[in-house]
Amino acid sequence: MSAVGTLTATRVVRRVAHVMGMPVSLALRGRHAGDLESESAWAEAMATLRDVDRVFSTYRRDSFVSRLDRGELDLLDCPHEVAEVLALGEGARRESGGAFDVRRAGRLDPSGVVKGWAVERAARPLRHLADTDFCLSAGGDMVCHVADPARAPWRVGIEDPHDPTRTVAVVPVRDGAVATSGLAHRGGHVVDARSGEVPREVASVTVVAADLTTADIDATAAFALGAAGVSWLAGRPGRTGIVVHADGRLQVAGE
Repeated sequence: MSAVGTLTATRVVRRVAHVMGMPVSLALRGRHAGDLESESAWAEAMATLRDVDRVFSTYRRDSFVSRLDRGELDLLDCPHEVAEVLALGEGARRESGGAFDVRRAGRLDPSGVVKGWAVERAARPLRHLADTDFCLSAGGDMVCHVADPARAPWRVGIEDPHDPTRTVAVVPVRDGAVATSGLAHRGGHVVDARSGEVPREVASVTVVAADLTTADIDATAAFALGAAGVSWLAGRPGRTGIVVHADGRLQVAGE
């Protein structure tokens, strides 16, 4: 997936926790790195993710999404965020021609929307830290922000899906998000919803965008589209795609 570093010797404070079934880490630099305000913002970010897990986890029988899937609840019985996430999923289904879908084999699973959307929400309290840069990473996908233009951007390494010990590219990010979808760590968890098959033409798709909701959805949709994902990404304004093909070729799509 992705790794983060800096170009300067500026002190970086790091925090890590485990929530939503994945490691979540924070890197901070600048005025509030490591002080009480940043600790409060980190706690708020983690509380947001725990609440998202309570509502959306497909592994918890008592989550709203699990109960909605079983027909025990109507959408109107759920928190309004559920309708928001499902609307994002429906938009992605239409835009991808059905390759991306939160409903597969008769089951409701909005996980392809939820992670990026949730981490983008969790980053909100961090944005209120004056003159403080942050990189919030969840399972390798991340939201990055640099408050001071004099400081260097965060440098995000794109992992080689064929060899996780090396990177295929390094992307500087000042204010935006990076998400990767592929087979390297979780196997065939992304399928083309139209066929139910795991695409084999590409090994990973990384998308750089203004926000992690967009980057995560588009990375998943482009991977699900397989060979057609590169041209699909190229037509998406405001995104840059880095595609590693199954044969190891690297291709950049979009801006």
